[in-house]
Amino acid sequence: MDFLPKDIENYAAAMSLPENDVLKRLNRETHARILKPRMLSGHLQGLLLTFISRMVRPQTILEIGTYTGYSALCLAEGLREGGKLHTIDHNEELEEFTSRYIKEAGYGNRIIQHMGEAIDIIPQLDMTFDLVFIDADKENYVNYFNMVLPKMPKGGIILADNALWSGKVLAKPEEMDSETAGVASFNEHVKKHPEVRNLLLPFRDGIMMLEKI
Repeated sequence: MDFLPKDIENYAAAMSLPENDVLKRLNRETHARILKPRMLSGHLQGLLLTFISRMVRPQTILEIGTYTGYSALCLAEGLREGGKLHTIDHNEELEEFTSRYIKEAGYGNRIIQHMGEAIDIIPQLDMTFDLVFIDADKENYVNYFNMVLPKMPKGGIILADNALWSGKVLAKPEEMDSETAGVASFNEHVKKHPEVRNLLLPFRDGIMMLEKI
C-alpha cells in the first residue's frame, strides 16, 4: 500500500540528501538478489533514521531486525565517539551479505551482529540503550518493547517500524491476522503506557516514536 503518490515520493527523494555510494549499492543489490526487498528501509526512511540518531547522539543503539543492514548503517551515523550498535536477526543466510556492507561502510568495529531470536538475545545484553529501532516479527512488538524499556535511560528513544502495517490496523479485530493484531496491540499498549510519550508518524508504513519519560 502506497501512502503517497509515487511522483510526490520521488520529488521528496530528489529534494533530499542523496544516498551515499555504499547505501546505493546495498539498496540495488538487495532488490536484485534478496527476497522481500520491500522490507528495506530505503532512501527517505534511512535519512529519517540518520537525522533522529544524530539528534539523539546515542552511545549504544539496539536494532531488532537487521535484514540486509540498510537501517543499521543509517542509524550508526549518529553514534557518539566509541559508540556501538547491536543488531539482531535470525536469518543466518543474510549474515555474510550484511557483514560485507557493514565493513564497506567502515562500521566493522562499531556494528555488532547477533544471530538468533531477539526474545532470547535481548536479556543477554547487559547494557543501556539510548536508541532502539524495532523492525522484526510483528507478533512480538509488545514483548520487545517491554524487554527494552527497562534497559533505557530517561529520554531514551524507541522507533517501531510498520506501525500502520499497510493500513491493515484499521480492520476490525476479528478480521486481523496475527501480524496485524500484533501491530495494533503494540500501538494500543504504548499509547496507554505511563512511562512513555508517543507519536505515530504517518510516514511510509508508519513509525511509532516513543520517548521514555
